Amino acid sequence: MASNKIVIATQHYPPDQSTTAAIMRDVAGALSAKYQVQVLSGSGDFPSLSPGDPAVISIDNRMASKTALLRRAANEVLFVCRIFFALLQKLKRGDVAIGVTAPFVLPYAVATAAWLKRSRSVVIMHDLFPEVLVSAGLIKPSSPAALAIRFLNNLMFGQASALVTIGRDANAPLMKYRRMRLSKIRLIPNWCSLVPGYRPSSAENVFRREIAAPFVVGLSGNLGFTHDPDLVFDAARLLENEADIHFLLSGWGSGFDRLQKRQAESQLKNVTFVKRVEDAQVGDLLASADVWVIPYREHIAGMSVPSRFYNLLAIGRPVILASEPETEAALTISENEIGWVVAPGDAAALANAIRAASRADRKAIADRAVEISRDFSKEAALAKYVALADELMDLNQMPERRA
Repeated sequence: MASNKIVIATQHYPPDQSTTAAIMRDVAGALSAKYQVQVLSGSGDFPSLSPGDPAVISIDNRMASKTALLRRAANEVLFVCRIFFALLQKLKRGDVAIGVTAPFVLPYAVATAAWLKRSRSVVIMHDLFPEVLVSAGLIKPSSPAALAIRFLNNLMFGQASALVTIGRDANAPLMKYRRMRLSKIRLIPNWCSLVPGYRPSSAENVFRREIAAPFVVGLSGNLGFTHDPDLVFDAARLLENEADIHFLLSGWGSGFDRLQKRQAESQLKNVTFVKRVEDAQVGDLLASADVWVIPYREHIAGMSVPSRFYNLLAIGRPVILASEPETEAALTISENEIGWVVAPGDAAALANAIRAASRADRKAIADRAVEISRDFSKEAALAKYVALADELMDLNQMPERRA
C-alpha cells in the first residue's frame, strides 16, 4: 500500500543561512501543509514550531573549507553515503524523495534510493555538473572525472521521476543525455525573498554613508566557481579616475577572498568592501547601490541562475550581467529592458555598461523591474512544487512504467 510521504534530502537547511537552505525550508513548509514531510538535513537540528511542521532529521555532515577541495570532496561523499542509507530506512513504496544538487553527488543517492524502494524521486537542478567544474577550469571536458559524472548523470536522469529546473536555458544541456526525457522537466524558477517595491538609494543608507560618489555599483553574494569577480575588479580599475562612480563589494566565498587580496595589493580608491550581512540587512544592502553586477564565467548557460537576481528586481535595481545572451537571467533582462548584458571576461565592455547605467533613466528601469519581479513570487513557485507532488502521488495509483 502506498505510503504517500515526502522525504527531502538536503545538505543545507536552517539554521544554515544559505540561499539553498531558505529555499528548501520553504519547499518543505509548503509540502507539509498537505503531506507528511521528513527532512534529512546536513545543517544540524532545526526545531519544529508547530505540529504541522516538517520533521527534521539531522545527518552528520562535516564541512571543510571550499579551498580544501580533496578533503571537502571526501566529506561530501561520506555525507551522501549517510543520506543514502537514511533514505533506504525512511522511504517506502509510494513515497516521494526530493534532493537538490548541493553537493552535486546528492541526487545520485536520492534517485537510486527511491528506485530501489519503488518510490518517486525529484531532483532540483540548481547547478549542472560536470559543466560547472569545466567552466571554472577545474577539470577538462574530456577528463575521466567529467566522463564519469556524465555517465552517472545519464543513469540518474533515467531513474528520476522529475527534474526541476530554474531557468529556460537548462533544457538544451539536459536533453543531450540519452536517458533524459523532456516530459520529466518542470520549470520552477526561484523567487524573491523581498517584497516587491522600489527602494530609492539614499546617502543615509548605512552602507553608503562613507561613499561620496553619486553613482554606486554593487557586487554581492556567494562568489563561487561559476562567478568571475575579478572582472568587476578589472572594471573598477578602468574606472578608477571617474570620481562619480564607486564600487561596493560584499559577499563571501573564494572569489570574495581573492578580491580582498587584490585590493590589498592595488588600493583602488573607488572600491569599498562590506563583510557578509545578516538576512535582516539584505534589503538595505541591495538598496545601497544604483546598479548591481552579476559576473559569470564563460559557458554557464543552463548551469546556474543567480537567486539574488530576483531580489534585485524586487527593489527596482537594474542589473548588469556578464554571461552568454541565452542564459535565463540574460533573457529576462533583454526581454524586459531592465539592464545590460555583456560578454563574460570583457572588462572594457563592463566598464562601458556601467557608464551607460550611470546616465540611464533608472526610475523607468526600476518600475519595469519591480513589475517583472511579481512574476517570481514565492507563492506561485511553491504552488508548482505542491502540484508536482500531487502529480507524482497520482502516478502511484498507476502501473509502474520501465525507465
